[in-house]
Amino acid sequence: MKENQTTKKVKQFVSLEVLIYLGLVILVLVLRPLEVKADDQQVVIDALLDGLHQDAHEGNFESYFARYTSDAIFLGTDKTERWTIDELKAYAKPAFADGNGWTYSVVERNWEGDGDIRWFDEILFNEKLGHCRGTGVVKLINDEWKIVHYALTMLVPNAIAAEVGVQTQKADKQ
Repeated sequence: MKENQTTKKVKQFVSLEVLIYLGLVILVLVLRPLEVKADDQQVVIDALLDGLHQDAHEGNFESYFARYTSDAIFLGTDKTERWTIDELKAYAKPAFADGNGWTYSVVERNWEGDGDIRWFDEILFNEKLGHCRGTGVVKLINDEWKIVHYALTMLVPNAIAAEVGVQTQKADKQ
């Protein structure tokens, strides 16, 4: 028995629809591992910074500094605090000696970039300084993420910024 023209077109349409569906399923299956890999890297990088803050809190000198590259730069809250990693070690050694470094709790963190170099900003809270912002750059080196650059700044509410500015100018003159 011969198929009529309508039946042939319906079968062709259904076949085309099935092929498109199967193509989309294959595409999703192929791309899914790439998405998971990116998410896995994000988890690893977040763990790097979470571990940094935990090590600082617990005064874990060796593991804290193992998270940085050997040529990393750290910018502290004071305008004179632009430190190589060795200078930061000298500053931190006494603070970490008793097993208590400094404590900054993460409020939020944002990431940018992809590939082997990423950058971030995070809002932190410290009991003495209030809200601060950490910004930095991490780099994948020999399959391990390391901190290349970290900057810590104090966040000053606009309502008191002028007053703080006057105080910093007075402090600069002393």
